[in-house]
Amino acid sequence: MEKLLRLTAGWLIDGTGSPPKRDMLVCVENATIVSVTSACRGEPGPREPSGADLSRCTVLPGLVDCHVHLAMSGTDDARIRNRQLCLPYHEAVPLIRERLLAHLACGIVAVRDGGDGAAHSLRYRIEHLPCPDLPVALKSPGTAWHSPGRYGKLIGRAPREGVSLAECITTRREAADHVKLVNSGLNSLHEFGRETPPQFGREELAGAVAAARRGGLKTMVHANGKIPVRLAVEAGCDSIEHGFFMGFENLERMADRQTFWVPTAFTMKAFAEQALSGSREAEISRRNLDHQLEQLRRARELGVPVASGTDAGGPGIHHGKALAEELKLFMEAGFSIQDAIRCAALNGARLLGIESVVGEVKAGRAATFLVVPGPPDALPGSLRHAERVYVLGTRVK
Repeated sequence: MEKLLRLTAGWLIDGTGSPPKRDMLVCVENATIVSVTSACRGEPGPREPSGADLSRCTVLPGLVDCHVHLAMSGTDDARIRNRQLCLPYHEAVPLIRERLLAHLACGIVAVRDGGDGAAHSLRYRIEHLPCPDLPVALKSPGTAWHSPGRYGKLIGRAPREGVSLAECITTRREAADHVKLVNSGLNSLHEFGRETPPQFGREELAGAVAAARRGGLKTMVHANGKIPVRLAVEAGCDSIEHGFFMGFENLERMADRQTFWVPTAFTMKAFAEQALSGSREAEISRRNLDHQLEQLRRARELGVPVASGTDAGGPGIHHGKALAEELKLFMEAGFSIQDAIRCAALNGARLLGIESVVGEVKAGRAATFLVVPGPPDALPGSLRHAERVYVLGTRVK
């Protein structure tokens, strides 16, 4: 039996970057959007579909968070965070499910994990997804790869002595959805603009990217600072994660190559909010954020493909809710609401390679979208109060 659905939306943001449209009729047949027309001229088909009056709501595509850590929560309690790093898998399972549900509650229907030391997120995806009552797409690298003695232990591992990075990727890529490399340290909260040296050389990175591509996998690279980012971009990575203090020249390289950038700007706002008022950490975090927003402005001007990612699971960065905060910062950097939603919808879907199931509200596309209260002016804050979420034509919230 065919499933028909007819929704009258007060406003529609289609995910392509086009301005919001007023009074639109969205018709769905089974898992596909069959038409999107003006509500004043839309006509019912030969069969009477179920309908819904959403004239006081905004319809927009299902969203994607391109950088999360499902093995961790957003707590700032050091004891809990340390416990999460060594949690056995059977204890992690219900917590990962809870975090995925938190994403779904905010209209996020797909997440890309940045890795965890025990590869719990990848194992969860293999053993528990897809699941009818948890319709969130999860992409995971398992563990990330970092250089021996450098930052990255909490999310990954280092190659064994005598084994190249490319060899590691080749032997462990079968179950993974993508490859995560760590090519710099963390941002300093004590010294503004301090850059760390790259963890891998250009040839190592290029070999790793090539090994991933031979397995049909994309490569995401944690990189901050001019040299670490430049080496990763020149090696052909698919996305730069974070990219603090990478500089305008790297943004130009990324625009030329159409390398995605996932800026995770909200991390610095979260750090600033958690630091003691008036402390150096609070001051540096705010300055780091201001600098990142300036880079975002430049990226928009240059045409760098930007996808939204929150680093959810970091201190103060809560799964699901953080995406609205990230998009608020995009708008502070000059993005319109429709451009910000594109970063969180179509761009994210393209980065994850799932455009067939999420990204746009258009005729012929998959019926994966959400409904939030109020007009577009209420976004992105209204994402925290999604009234309905549809995945492939089925209402899941």
